[in-house]
Amino acid sequence: MPELVLESNGRTWTLDASRPYTLGRDPQGDIVFDDARVSWRHATVSFDGRSWVIEDHSSTNGTFVQGRRIDRMEIGPGSAVYLGNATDGPRLNLSGAAAVQQQAAPYAAQGAGAGWAQQAPAQQPAPQADWQPPQQAAPFPQQQSVPPEQYAQKTPGGGAGVPPVHGDRSPTTFHQFSLDRVMRIGRALENDLVVSDLQVSRNHAEFHATPDGRFEIRDLGSHNGTYVNGMPIAKGGTALLGPNDIVGVGHSTFRIVGDRLEEFVDTGEVSFSARHLTVTVDGGKQILKDVSFGVPEKSLIAVIGPSGSGKSTLLKALTGYRPANQGEVLYDNRNLYKQFAELRQRIGLVPQDDILHKELTVKKALKYAAKLRFPADTTAAERDARIDEVLRELKLDIHKDKKVTSLSGGQRKRVSVALELLTKPSLIFLDEPTSGLDPGMDRDVMQLLRGLADDGRTVLVVTHSVAELAICDKLLVMAPGGAVAYFGPPEEALNFFGYDSWADVFSAFENYRDYDWAGRWKGSQHYQMYAADIDAVAPQSVHMPPPQAIKPPKPQGWGSQLMTLIRRYVAVIASDKGFLALTVILPAVLGAVSLLIDSDKGLLVNEAVNPRTGLHVPNGTATTVLLILAVGACFAGAANSVRELIKERVIYERERATGLSRSAYLMSKVVVLGAVTVLQGLMVGLIGFSSREIPGEGVVLGHSTLLELCLPVMALGFTSMMFGLVISSLVKTAEKTMPLLVMFAIIQVVFTGCLFTLHGTPGVNEFSYLMPSRWAVAAAGATLDFNNIAPNADDPTSTDPLWNHTAGAWSLDMIALIVLGVACGFLVARFLRRHEPEVMRK
Repeated sequence: MPELVLESNGRTWTLDASRPYTLGRDPQGDIVFDDARVSWRHATVSFDGRSWVIEDHSSTNGTFVQGRRIDRMEIGPGSAVYLGNATDGPRLNLSGAAAVQQQAAPYAAQGAGAGWAQQAPAQQPAPQADWQPPQQAAPFPQQQSVPPEQYAQKTPGGGAGVPPVHGDRSPTTFHQFSLDRVMRIGRALENDLVVSDLQVSRNHAEFHATPDGRFEIRDLGSHNGTYVNGMPIAKGGTALLGPNDIVGVGHSTFRIVGDRLEEFVDTGEVSFSARHLTVTVDGGKQILKDVSFGVPEKSLIAVIGPSGSGKSTLLKALTGYRPANQGEVLYDNRNLYKQFAELRQRIGLVPQDDILHKELTVKKALKYAAKLRFPADTTAAERDARIDEVLRELKLDIHKDKKVTSLSGGQRKRVSVALELLTKPSLIFLDEPTSGLDPGMDRDVMQLLRGLADDGRTVLVVTHSVAELAICDKLLVMAPGGAVAYFGPPEEALNFFGYDSWADVFSAFENYRDYDWAGRWKGSQHYQMYAADIDAVAPQSVHMPPPQAIKPPKPQGWGSQLMTLIRRYVAVIASDKGFLALTVILPAVLGAVSLLIDSDKGLLVNEAVNPRTGLHVPNGTATTVLLILAVGACFAGAANSVRELIKERVIYERERATGLSRSAYLMSKVVVLGAVTVLQGLMVGLIGFSSREIPGEGVVLGHSTLLELCLPVMALGFTSMMFGLVISSLVKTAEKTMPLLVMFAIIQVVFTGCLFTLHGTPGVNEFSYLMPSRWAVAAAGATLDFNNIAPNADDPTSTDPLWNHTAGAWSLDMIALIVLGVACGFLVARFLRRHEPEVMRK
């Protein structure tokens, strides 16, 4: 069998026909290239029994022979193969004999390290203290001989005529169409086209031909939706397909070409680019200015910059949470903003704060997340298998039964990443994942991200830490004001700025805030090498589709989401022993306090007559006790909920982006907290009323006077809990909830009607109608006949109609109390919209 000799950049390898040889950036491969345009596993050279063959593995930038991109081709002595670019990519010269015989071996074994593990080149001397910003770009370091990135072959926007599906890749598989039959797609094995993806329903959709020879796609009631050109079609609906239409199902996309169906499976090997992103806030101030960059598949990109450089704004723009006012974000040549409904499932986002409930165990937290994110027809066994797979990948399987709160900072960040990996995203964004971690954990987290990229994902991390930048493929440096100051290999960045350390670079940003850092970058050779092709496309305004067109389907039905959220919330509360203890102790103490008020007197003393005046003695005990019970119910109810939404805000934002129903989330809080608060109100009422003399018969429930008195206290606790949710949805930090809680409780004391007469006081009385304590005290007062036992001291003939001892007055008071609670629910739902991805807002 013939041997083949490969020569590239002064190195030679002699290939034995008995086995294949892998080419790429993977240091464990056979022939390793330290060039960013070469994919991790780029191609394979092998002998097929007749001739030598090179086969491209769907590489990002392609394999070229004689200027033509090839997928598989016979090669031999005299051939020349280019990797990554047809003209200046790494070149392989082939011959049948060589003067130097060198067995193919990993490049690392020949004295070079892996591409991302190499040491940075020798740096230029540190600038002097009187350094002035350079007037022209720093020269490209001579130590490096990295050719320019050529995105025209692969990266979105890099050339005309690029097909709209997965750049210019070949289809994963082909399926032959028959005009007289239906082709059904789904996860179940009985489908014609089986898609092994938990994002796909068991019977998801079907293709079929129309009488005029055209094709259409019909959704079969799928949970995560069927998409045509990124837009969801109605559940159970159909859409007629044209020759250029793309159908999305889970991680797969389909295109009809002639009489066959081409399938493209998103395995994570996708490119990603931003073009001319500009974000303008009120007043016309630009906080992100003309940001453009592009990255190939399987890359790790770090974004650094001083405070005020727009890093968080950039992250929101890249993920679709806050679309840029101008520019495009392209996911493998597909506009993320316009196709967000479909592409959202392929993007993972790990915020700076943990996106899980720390009171739960690792396995249980992931179970609830999987239940919410996967289709309703996914079995528990399928979800558990995926969870175990992710836990093993991130080496968390030994911690799966530990509570999240007991883990170290680095381990908790791994759990947040594990949650995002459940749906197999191709792009993962992380916001300050190493914030607050020690240097060792910092390194562990960054090495974790390096591994995620090597395994076939594109990872972008916003970070303040500069200790581990060397393991990244690309570095994006943001300047003050939101402009790009540098984009390229991290090992060349300090030479570009002319400094020895990042501390000096950041000091220069601060000292020269008015300097045109973006202009310096765009005038440099680095810009020509790493960003010019992306930047060449003219910016454009973002034209969003109609809101109803981008409303993404929900993986679970409303009822299923509600039950999952209720179970999760109950599990969180049950695991918090302190909260459970406070839930019992607080109403007991508040109820017991009321017993200290004239404990030897009953509430009903209107029979008592002053022997000197002959008038009834006003019952001050009744109003005082009711005041204490009302304040206790208000405080307990509001305290239960005032922190609930703010402490889960990051979790809600992320889950909402993955299909969580806003109303189901809110209703889960109302159901669980409402049950807790109503039971607390019952406890307060029973303690406060049961030991005192009360009327023998109520105005509505007859002889059940004790229950009739407890019901207003229970309803008051529930409505106060809803007011607490309003506060929690409004504040920006949890620290602001306590002052507002105290203010709420004090206002309720004033407007109970027990301290001074409200009826007949213009303006004040009408304002009191907005206070739940006013209606609750009035309902209890109607039962106790307050107009008789506690008449207006100034005018005994003036009675409060809300205190009338009638069933109508009691019912009106209770209805008004419940209406206030429902109105608070609508307000909370509106305020929650502010914490959702802007692209999803109705």
